[in-house]
Amino acid sequence: MLSILRRTSIWIMALLLTACSTMQAGRNFDLSSLEAKIERGSTTQSQVRTWLGDPSSMGISVDSGGERFDDWTYFFATGKLPGMSNLKVKLLQLRFDKQGVVRGYNWSSSGP
Repeated sequence: MLSILRRTSIWIMALLLTACSTMQAGRNFDLSSLEAKIERGSTTQSQVRTWLGDPSSMGISVDSGGERFDDWTYFFATGKLPGMSNLKVKLLQLRFDKQGVVRGYNWSSSGP
C-alpha cells in the first residue's frame, strides 16, 4: 500500500512539475543592445561571435548579381509547458560579405 501511495505521489509531482515547467530552445540574447552595437560595413564575424557565441545555424546565399554571402542565424524561444503558453521567440539573421563584415541583418521578436 505504501509503495502504491509513494508511486502515485511521484507521478503527481512529476505532472505538476511538467505543467509548470518552462521550455527553452537556443541561447537568449538582447536584441536592443545588440542593435546598438552592430554597424553595417564595419562589424565583423569575430565581433558577433564574441557577443553572441556560435550561431544556431549557418548558410550561404547568392544575390541576383552573383555575390555570395555567409548567413548566420541566432534563435531563442521560451514558453510554459504544456501548450507553450506565453511563447516568446527571437530570431536574428546576419549577412556577411566575403571579408566577414556585416552587410545587413534583420531581427524579429514575438510574444509577451
